[in-house]
Amino acid sequence: MHLLKSTIHPDLNAATPDAIAGQGFTRRAARAIVLRGSEILMLYTARYHDYSIPGGGVDEGEDIRQALMRELEEETGAHTIEILSEFGRYQEFRPWYKPGFDFVQMESFCFVCTIGEELGDTKLESHELQNGMRPVWIDIHQAIAHNEHTMAHSEKKGLSIERETYLLRLIRDELLTNESHLKINCP
Repeated sequence: MHLLKSTIHPDLNAATPDAIAGQGFTRRAARAIVLRGSEILMLYTARYHDYSIPGGGVDEGEDIRQALMRELEEETGAHTIEILSEFGRYQEFRPWYKPGFDFVQMESFCFVCTIGEELGDTKLESHELQNGMRPVWIDIHQAIAHNEHTMAHSEKKGLSIERETYLLRLIRDELLTNESHLKINCP
């Protein structure tokens, strides 16, 4: 999958991945881009006051597409999921504050998907529930503006908001036309 962007957190004090000091590990995640006109299926998280693309880590024994389907169903209650195309990979290097490692290399594999009309019940993890996470359909332009405002003004923003906002802008620019319809061919 082609690389969309690679970032290194400033706390790692490195200009390139090879210059990062310490012991690292890689975490792979799958992210689902689901559009309905100019609306996009997002996860709103009250704790961080931001919108993020549904998805999460690949479990042992899963491939990236299996993880995508599982995460999309768990986080949003989506069903009848179909992967239409690969969108791209976002790579980030972040500090890791748990014993054994100094940094994590996050690899987010993004796919364009369709889902059934109605969302079912979610199966959110306890930390997701505690953070006030819930699935929402929102106009992509509103989600971008909201995240930009949170980045500029919120003390409680999370580390992921820059990735999420970058991806939202790219989705807007590459997948939506001026008429807010998908540019990709949908079955």
